[in-house]
Amino acid sequence: MGDAQALDGFLAAHPRAILVRLNGVRGSAPREKGAWMLVAGDAVHGTVGGGRVELAGIEAARAMLVSGEAGRRIEITLGPETGQCCGGRIALALTCLGAKARASLLREVRTEGDARPHVILLGAGHVGRALAGLLVQMPVRTVLVDSRADQIAQAPAAAEARLTPLPEAEIRAAPPGSAFVILTHDHGLDFLLAAEALGRGDAAYVGLIGSQSKRARFLRFLAERGGGPADGLTCPIGAAGTGDKRPAVIAAFALAEIMAALAVRAAGAGIDADRRRA
Repeated sequence: MGDAQALDGFLAAHPRAILVRLNGVRGSAPREKGAWMLVAGDAVHGTVGGGRVELAGIEAARAMLVSGEAGRRIEITLGPETGQCCGGRIALALTCLGAKARASLLREVRTEGDARPHVILLGAGHVGRALAGLLVQMPVRTVLVDSRADQIAQAPAAAEARLTPLPEAEIRAAPPGSAFVILTHDHGLDFLLAAEALGRGDAAYVGLIGSQSKRARFLRFLAERGGGPADGLTCPIGAAGTGDKRPAVIAAFALAEIMAALAVRAAGAGIDADRRRA
């Protein structure tokens, strides 16, 4: 289930809800300006940073649901008295969520979802599915690709599962700055897909499951085909050097690699944008 679907489901199940948005931040805070959560009488969706600050927002929102109050603003200093010693000051805006506000929030979430970086997992075997299960919890668009219907059928519900005999077409169609993780059931196919991803020249991350010997074989394969450098290749992925080959462990280490690469890419894009504005 994607973020917009999850939000839509929450709103359908809770017709009366309060939007709590972090709309002012000075100094250090546990979340950035714009972070939000929805509070219903018996449930919460989203987060504004947890701890005492979030509890204060939840309590105020539920008081509004009881009183019928339309809006409220809370300012909190993050110090020892709150148990969150960030040293900053935040403002929470609480609003009773009407029909227009619901539609606006859904549009906001869908727009953010469309702008998220794509992570294309080529191979829906044990590691691919384990990694997809972690990625769907991250601020990325997770796409799981395979030619085997029985493997795709086991994909996590929130991932975009694509059954196709032409996985290379998914690489070509992905937007710039995507991350590609190649972990199919066929080494020859792995090599072809890794070469395709590296050949784009604009990937944030290209990972190939395997070992140092597989990496060496791939580099020979690339050289024989007249391919370019493989400087951007991560192989092995995940728990390289730990000796732990369990899918969940490899997936956890690979997740850290991918998210770090996407963060570096985003930071570079931000610097470029600042230079263009200067």
